[in-house]
Amino acid sequence: MSAIDKKIIIAVDGFSSCGKSTFAKAIAARLGYIFIDTGAMYRAVTLYALENGAIRSGIVDEEEVCRLLDRIAITFRFNPARGASDIYVNGDLVEGKIRTIEVSNCVSQVSAIPAVRKKLVAMQQEMGRRRGVVMDGRDIGTVVFPDAELKLFMTADPAVRAQRRYDELTAKGQQVTLEEIERNVRERDKADMSRAISPLRQADDAIVLDNSRMTVDEQMEWFLELFGKISSGQ
Repeated sequence: MSAIDKKIIIAVDGFSSCGKSTFAKAIAARLGYIFIDTGAMYRAVTLYALENGAIRSGIVDEEEVCRLLDRIAITFRFNPARGASDIYVNGDLVEGKIRTIEVSNCVSQVSAIPAVRKKLVAMQQEMGRRRGVVMDGRDIGTVVFPDAELKLFMTADPAVRAQRRYDELTAKGQQVTLEEIERNVRERDKADMSRAISPLRQADDAIVLDNSRMTVDEQMEWFLELFGKISSGQ
């Protein structure tokens, strides 16, 4: 059976605001695979912690976050209107709520908590057990699925990423500044790469995609050429 016939796991790792979710989602749609947004899962835990008093004034109470974990059930449901899956916490739609700057400012701290990572990694591994998935995050190719058949590592200039994030948030009516967004992007890079548990790093066998000056269409063209080579055994 060729690689094109056999369902595989595609891991998409990289820095924040690189468009990983958008790219992974497009790949999944093109291949008929399931898309799993792991970053949204960590954001969902962060949102729940914020709403339940485990984060106050930007300070994360790790013990309280851990106590909340058993009360959090995360699910994805396909939304035909968006052509993508929405994320739910305990049955409540939180897709929009998890994208705020308040969540962004705290998610790296929450995702660095060992108990949080252990719980979500186990959930992610179960979701991908049957293969045929595209999963994006920070440690998919290194921790969650080190045996993934195709690993991509996305990067882009921090200023470019900040501008993209700024455009996204202001389009939704959020009052933010470009300076605030770029500071958040750089702080998240530092936090993601320096944390003790599952730090962000490129897997040895990952293929790098720097999309600083690439359109969405150009990225897909790049991927399809790569996937075609893998499928033909090149």
